[in-house]
Amino acid sequence: MQIKSRLDQGRGNLNIQEHPDGVIFKVKVQPRASCNRIAGMLGDALKLMLTAPPVDGAANTACIEFLASLLKVPKNRVEILTGHTGRTKLIKIHGVSGDDLKKRIKA
Repeated sequence: MQIKSRLDQGRGNLNIQEHPDGVIFKVKVQPRASCNRIAGMLGDALKLMLTAPPVDGAANTACIEFLASLLKVPKNRVEILTGHTGRTKLIKIHGVSGDDLKKRIKA
């Protein structure tokens, strides 16, 4: 999976909530993009562009796979807490600290 990052684009700061078992943050998904990539920040959310269509959970699956690949964690450690049917999602990554998340997103 090809990953492109443009975290410096857009305005806002990623709001990362740290928990003992991982981190929670918000993403805004744009389906049917030309490639899977981080498109920058949108308010307090990380904007992701994904090639998958928003049909039958395909974009949710693509979101999990993209974040797992980007953060170098198994897919079962990436969980969508809210937003299964919308573009704004609350994501939990198990076993990752806030500092690790920032470093891996910017890499």
